[in-house]
Amino acid sequence: MIDDLTTLQLDQFYPHPPAKVWRALTTPELMDRWLLESAGFEPRVGQEFTLRAKPVAATNFSGLVSCRVLAVVELERLSFSWADPQAATPTGWVLTWDLHPEGRGTRLVLTHSGFDPDDPTQQLSRTIMGGGWPRVLRDLDAVLA
Repeated sequence: MIDDLTTLQLDQFYPHPPAKVWRALTTPELMDRWLLESAGFEPRVGQEFTLRAKPVAATNFSGLVSCRVLAVVELERLSFSWADPQAATPTGWVLTWDLHPEGRGTRLVLTHSGFDPDDPTQQLSRTIMGGGWPRVLRDLDAVLA
């Protein structure tokens, strides 16, 4: 686990093979069930897509997330940018999902990076997301089951 103010990292084991976890990470209909409602996602570098969530007044989050796929290594890594297009200042956040085969299952490491350690709003966002990502990983587990 990375313990700094710029990054959140979570590590979760799933008793499912990497192909099944990868499918849940990269299939829009499945993403909608465990992450957020998505539009336009394809696991292709450069692909732009959006996610929709509930707005968060405390951080001025609009509820809309603009993303661009940054890396795709089938069965190993998916990475994309994560930004509120209505934010006063860009966040520069990146989500990276790394899959590691482990026995008959998969260890998934989620890294959410790019938080500004000197920006109180980004640090509040980091705290809120630090509480939200474990729920998302539990929701992913339910989809995989």
